[in-house]
Amino acid sequence: MTKIVFMGTPDFSVPVLQQILHDGYEVIGVVTQPDRPVGRKKILTPPPVKVEALKHGIPVFQPEKIRQEEELEKILSLNPDLIITAAFGQILPNKLLEAPKHGCINVHASLLPELRGGAPIHYAIMQGKQKTGVTIMYMVEKLDAGDILTSIEVPITEDDNVGTLHVKLSTAGAKLLSETLPLLLEGKLTPRQQNNADATFASNIKREQEKIDWAKTGEEIYNHIRGLNPWPVAFTTLNGQVLKIWRARKVAGLMGALPGTVMKVEPDGFTVSTGNETAIHIIELQPSGKTKMMSEQFLRGSKISIGTKLGD
Repeated sequence: MTKIVFMGTPDFSVPVLQQILHDGYEVIGVVTQPDRPVGRKKILTPPPVKVEALKHGIPVFQPEKIRQEEELEKILSLNPDLIITAAFGQILPNKLLEAPKHGCINVHASLLPELRGGAPIHYAIMQGKQKTGVTIMYMVEKLDAGDILTSIEVPITEDDNVGTLHVKLSTAGAKLLSETLPLLLEGKLTPRQQNNADATFASNIKREQEKIDWAKTGEEIYNHIRGLNPWPVAFTTLNGQVLKIWRARKVAGLMGALPGTVMKVEPDGFTVSTGNETAIHIIELQPSGKTKMMSEQFLRGSKISIGTKLGD
């Protein structure tokens, strides 16, 4: 039986690991990131993949840096026939990539060579794409640049956010891997090179990217908000305080005020001007230091009115 080491960390990786186990493969070890402090109380929390692996009694390895010789040797000592990664979070060294007889493959949440990097789901929505997908590829010691084995397209709807698309892609990735593995192990796949000239990148989201630029078009702002929901969440400022924007909708045909200006206040929320005639109606938000709430609740205790300015 093919001995597999699986490497992954977040929720995206869990259905992929579950599918490997469901299909009857022998997973001899799981490699994931170390436990991290989570939430305001900084509670040390295991990665979702670790939780799933322990349910099945699979040995778990949590190297801070997989390139460290001691950590590397632990994994090599398992002598895997195949390594499968899905959102692991570290680039593997050549010594590890070259060890398994069937190589190392990665389940990546984009249609490569588009959106290489750690945040392809966020960027697909923020860039207003109508489709994305999952690619399974051989891994090389360069970011998501290996030869492609298989891929599948997944449509993006107007209502998708990172959370909903995350589920769609994770499910699609697990199914695609299930179809790919038998062909790979039987030598029936012909890898194809990526065209590096077409490569785009989706690096991890930085704090400054979370801030809403009200001078952009309403369409861009709408994509920005849903492209950061449910994490890390887009924000603006109100009276110098951070105001996270969780959910909004587009309102066509409204212009005339400076971008970032409140144009309408209604029972269910308020509408903000942008850089074009598509305004943004804010439905759900989170004031600084408070939990998220519907705009209706927020308006009961706020002084927002027509002409209020958001953003610096």
